[in-house]
Amino acid sequence: MDLITADVSPAVPANEAKWAHEARADPRLLADIAYAVGGPFHVLFPDQFGENVLALRETLSAAGVDGTVYFGKKANKSSCWIPECVRSGAGVDVASEPELVRALAGGVRGEDVVVTGAAKKDSLLWLAIRHGALIAVDALDELDRLTGLARRTGPARIQLRVRPPNDPTSRFGLDESELEQALHRCVTAAGALRMEGFSFHLSGYLAQPRAALAAELVDRCVRARTLGLDASSVDIGGGFAVSYVDEQDWRTYTGDLPAEWFHAGRKFGHFYPYHQNPAGADMLAAILDTTVDGGLTLADKLTSTGTRLLMEPGRALLDRAGFSVFRVQGLKHRGDYAIATVGGLSLSVSEQWKNSEFLPDPLLWPRTGEYAPIGVCVGGASCLEYDMLSWRKIPLPRPPRSGDLLVYPSTAGYQMDKNESEFHQLPLPDRVVLDRTAGGFRWRLDR
Repeated sequence: MDLITADVSPAVPANEAKWAHEARADPRLLADIAYAVGGPFHVLFPDQFGENVLALRETLSAAGVDGTVYFGKKANKSSCWIPECVRSGAGVDVASEPELVRALAGGVRGEDVVVTGAAKKDSLLWLAIRHGALIAVDALDELDRLTGLARRTGPARIQLRVRPPNDPTSRFGLDESELEQALHRCVTAAGALRMEGFSFHLSGYLAQPRAALAAELVDRCVRARTLGLDASSVDIGGGFAVSYVDEQDWRTYTGDLPAEWFHAGRKFGHFYPYHQNPAGADMLAAILDTTVDGGLTLADKLTSTGTRLLMEPGRALLDRAGFSVFRVQGLKHRGDYAIATVGGLSLSVSEQWKNSEFLPDPLLWPRTGEYAPIGVCVGGASCLEYDMLSWRKIPLPRPPRSGDLLVYPSTAGYQMDKNESEFHQLPLPDRVVLDRTAGGFRWRLDR
């Protein structure tokens, strides 16, 4: 085949864990899984999830702060993470009855579950009360419904969710007036409610705003205790940064990008910040080390007031814990580049739900064959023009062949399954869990 020279985009190699390289280096593993499942599949490695939990817990311990890490279940619906939460000492953050039932069935104790979300159904509240879960109350009418249920069922553990001061249009959380009313109702219903503190969720991935608002909520806890309430914890939510690629590779994509780098000259308004610093446990360390008032760090303020710190990272706990694999079905040349069509849909590995693109480079497997670099976009197996896994002209070492595999790295958090559907009656990708053995890996289906 002639060498195709394309006006391709620069490479964006993903930061990956050692296990992912080892799995792809196995000459049979991916081929055997692809043969067995017959379609696209997601590869999951719970051990990496456990390492990510441990890093956050060690950061809390190093700062002398008592706290709990909850896995934000919405980030990935696979079952294999729940037993790992039990093993690694993490709780689970849920927002629906099925998620709560799945967590309990996986061995997570009710007291290690936090229930979030807006306008929760009475049946979810009842089940949470029965199992002693912590409930983040988002509205006054929800507090009233919860109080009624708790009077009949048993005491309910709650936090009051605060609307961020810098986001006055948010539909989530209680404003200042509502918080005062909620505190009064908690005092009045002390036999039915155990008010354990306050929570918030911020958009964005910056440490300083989280530390500042957490410090304000510590002050709210101290004041609430004067009313006779427990108020012993502050929940800073999620939004922990993940760094998918190196800084230098990311800088290329933070300016005005040439249309020639993308199929059909596609333009994107924004991308997820694929390089961030600090990220993961380092971001937690930065939050705790932020000076908040009187020269105290947030860690100092938490420990001096006896306040626990709760958090609900999702994506950050799944960092480098999985990748997605699609079989190439055909290749079509379009002048100076090519379009590979894979079995599967872009909804299984994309940021298109945010009108964006997943930027880390997919990898061609196997890498054997004549070296002939080419720029390749990747389309899904549907009849829709916009069904593109990658609009970007990705530099590959050779033209993909029918039967080859394209591996999208680091997809376990959000990219993997948020918008998956069975369009064209195509089955959803199978979820394959890898377990390490003395000789390498063995695999099983996630159920």
